[in-house]
Amino acid sequence: MAGYKEATFGPLALAQGESKVVDLTLEFAKASAPPGPEFFDQPQFTVAGVADTTNLGGHGSDTVVRNRETLTKEAVALGKESPPTSQPTSPPATDNSLREAAERNPGDFDANYRLGKFLADHGQAKDAIVYLERASRLKDQAELHHLLGEVDETVGDPLQAVHEYQRAAELSPNESNLFDWGSELLLHRAPEPAIEVFEKGNRLFPRSVRLLVGLGVAEYAHGATVEAIRRICQASDLNPNDSQPYLFLGRIQAAEKTGSDEITDKLRRFADLQPANALSNYYYALSLWKRRKSPQDVDLPKVESLLETAIRLDPGLGVAYLQLGILRAEQKDFPKAIAAYQKAIEVNPRLEEAHYRLAQAYRQTGEKLQAEKEIQLYEQLSRQTAGEVDRERHDIKQFVYTLRNPTPVPQPPVQ
Repeated sequence: MAGYKEATFGPLALAQGESKVVDLTLEFAKASAPPGPEFFDQPQFTVAGVADTTNLGGHGSDTVVRNRETLTKEAVALGKESPPTSQPTSPPATDNSLREAAERNPGDFDANYRLGKFLADHGQAKDAIVYLERASRLKDQAELHHLLGEVDETVGDPLQAVHEYQRAAELSPNESNLFDWGSELLLHRAPEPAIEVFEKGNRLFPRSVRLLVGLGVAEYAHGATVEAIRRICQASDLNPNDSQPYLFLGRIQAAEKTGSDEITDKLRRFADLQPANALSNYYYALSLWKRRKSPQDVDLPKVESLLETAIRLDPGLGVAYLQLGILRAEQKDFPKAIAAYQKAIEVNPRLEEAHYRLAQAYRQTGEKLQAEKEIQLYEQLSRQTAGEVDRERHDIKQFVYTLRNPTPVPQPPVQ
């Protein structure tokens, strides 16, 4: 297109019968004056500071709260799929030669950028900031602001990081910049701003799976579980062969007390498309189990078969043994339930629920000493996990933000 640079993608591998959508973003050529940012007229939020996390509305043992935090980390990890940033073309250089070039020519953008990038790539983030900030004063470039965001987050300055990610998205509102900006907001517990970024990113890139997943996780973090499920289900429809959206749906289902017909439909498709995937079998079995309204309202042989298939495909999948034990305990087959719980603990000794349920099964068979031992292990693990979760929460600073036009979002019931 006249006035734009060429865009490339590839190589692209297609299996027989497979279809993929390729989105190409055309950037303005240097000779053309780009228009104003396409993404926002003005964000409807302001991130003004950070605060230590002291109260997230739940204790470390709260399953739903912990699940939201886990899904947040997994959504943020999708940003690691971003393509690597380009660098000015140059022969391989050493630390010393790059430093000499930057000090000799402090007004040279490329010299400062190359040294800053080199230091960042080699674990010297604090030193890198000096040269990257100098480069940013010489040229207001999206790629540079994105790199500064990564470095600022690494050195523990999330407030500066989120501003750098925002500037990168304003200068170049591509899919990667938008996702990483939203992820930074989500990581530091600013779900409402994250929802705004992901929503508008989704409008620009409607076929981006991870933008829709990010939006769903932001909704889930904010307590809008039904909307979160709807968004992630939409993401699974964009590329049914992509396992990521199904895994997020499975995680949500695992934390909820009741089943969701919408999730079950998607997980059925996951199991049909990827029958050799242990998690596809496990999560589909779990969704069928949680949909039951009574012991008779479930296809027990189907659930049991799916769980056994998951275990055969991944003998280390402790949660599948756990769920198999739950199923057998409900059938009053406590010896088999005990065997399944013991196997779950063997492959994952930190699986708290397996210790608790094993204790209950021992009580049913009159083995009081064994039951007491498992309860003690359960309580010990619960305390350890709660302490680890609380420490991790404290390490992640929470953004302090204001909304211009706040929209009420349904709050979850007290757990």
